Amino acid sequence: MSGIASLRPLAEGARGWVRWQGRVHEVRPHPAGVQLLGGQVLHEGEFDWLPALPPLQGRRARSCFALGLNYADHARELDFKPPSEPLLFLKGANTLCGHRGQTPRPPGARHMHYECELVAVIGREARRVSRAQALDHVAGYTIANDYAVRDYLENFYRPNLRVKNRDACTPIGPWLVPAAQIGDPQGLSLRSWVNGELKQSGSTRDMVFGVAELIEYLSGFMTLSPGDLILTGTPDGVVDCPVGSEVVCEIDGLGRLHNTIIEGQP
Repeated sequence: MSGIASLRPLAEGARGWVRWQGRVHEVRPHPAGVQLLGGQVLHEGEFDWLPALPPLQGRRARSCFALGLNYADHARELDFKPPSEPLLFLKGANTLCGHRGQTPRPPGARHMHYECELVAVIGREARRVSRAQALDHVAGYTIANDYAVRDYLENFYRPNLRVKNRDACTPIGPWLVPAAQIGDPQGLSLRSWVNGELKQSGSTRDMVFGVAELIEYLSGFMTLSPGDLILTGTPDGVVDCPVGSEVVCEIDGLGRLHNTIIEGQP
């Protein structure tokens, strides 16, 4: 992808997960590809990327929360006012796929938009957590590209399942970076390219509800558990992505998430 300028180098402590020789392996970044914890280096094409999420310990499922209209500029782009409280909805495990994955575009869709989003991964249980203590419950951060097929949208305040819960519609990765290495999650730049052309540029400082505020809000009425995800919304600059588009999303210190749009089945 020529012409894509880097933002900030990948932060220290990044880790990811791949499938290689029929098993799941935790890996670290390496100039030639990835490195297994045992030291062996794997090159691209030798393994499959998995979502950059730690395996769950003793749990059958993780909760995956997503935000609608959480950037004021994106709300204006869609002719909506920013919400007065977090506009949250849930996503199924079927939606998640890894770095360099493929996302099907429904036949006949006219409005399939990428959405570069900061993801907060919960590291320890949170229940009735104050905003001041909320970030202590974050294990790390990663990137999501939460595609929306807006042809099916009935109401931004109650998104239709077909908009945001399609198979492989949410690539996540490639790396999970420790929260301590990122510091303030409200000071990160985001960018998205489609086929090498910059289409989206924003900053997490423009969120309507920041990460700490979202954790305080959610934990006020439910328990957040290790491994739960909070996708925090996207800034303005989304465009339609036809079949064959390569979409790259980048966030300061978290790396670049690559994804390709393929033709979906009827």
